[in-house]
Amino acid sequence: MTAPVFREFLEQNPDVEIIMVSRKNFESLFADIPNVTFKGVNLDEYKGLFGLRRLANELINEFNPDFVANLHDVIRTKILDKINRRKGLKVFKINKGKEEKEELTDVWNLNKVQLKKTVERYADVFRAMGFKVELSHKLRPLQVPKSGIGLAPFAQHKGKMLPLEKTYELAKILAQKHPIYFFGGGKKETETLEKWESEIPNTKSLSGKLTLSEELTKISELELMISMDSANMHLASLMGTRCVSIWGATHPYAGFLGFGQSEDDVVQVKDLTCRPCSVFGDKECYRGDWACLEELNVQKIVQTVNL
Repeated sequence: MTAPVFREFLEQNPDVEIIMVSRKNFESLFADIPNVTFKGVNLDEYKGLFGLRRLANELINEFNPDFVANLHDVIRTKILDKINRRKGLKVFKINKGKEEKEELTDVWNLNKVQLKKTVERYADVFRAMGFKVELSHKLRPLQVPKSGIGLAPFAQHKGKMLPLEKTYELAKILAQKHPIYFFGGGKKETETLEKWESEIPNTKSLSGKLTLSEELTKISELELMISMDSANMHLASLMGTRCVSIWGATHPYAGFLGFGQSEDDVVQVKDLTCRPCSVFGDKECYRGDWACLEELNVQKIVQTVNL
């Protein structure tokens, strides 16, 4: 979710350069953004306090930054912040709004409200440095021929994933009118999606066949992506592709709707007062019946796709 923010921030502040430090496999997400230098790091090489101190020293020696932006705020980056401050660097970190999110996900709280969007929380870090940045919250479709629908049925946690039999039914319906491309990863997901490909005409599984860069290119060529509240929604945003997103235990109110995606393309069971019960979908169902996903109507998704 940081990449679209970087793009618009740097367009409005063209004399700034961002050094993005992250895991090496995320480099493709930032490849086409001017003034972003990606520094891929293997975190296994920088374990513990001494490892993080060595990492901080290496980054300072290589890049000599004017500011440090902590956009993650986890234990590792908190330690790096302390090290960087001791070395005299100006450090700014994201406010994740943890207390607000805890209140939002309290199943007894009936007054659910939209929290600040995560992309605005990222932008706030740059604003705190003194920069001006106004996010457009609009998709930027690439000017390429577009055809077919992408379908990403999987998510990291059960609370974010439509039951597979429902997604299978959805694929069968949509494949009658559109070429369908399945997205996934890992052995088990690939086996499932290849089985679907063999059973449903006009579908093709791309699971395990593409690099991240190739996957991004394919997503940019789709008319539409259908995704759970998962990474594929954000990849669609990055490539300017409309995404119909399916939400269960989580909710767009927590601020994680894809950059530029329309709330009209959100599919969810609206009348469950227990939603959202989780920010990330990693909790067991309070009711025990996963109604937020079991009660979702496949036809509702089809209607949203055809809007």
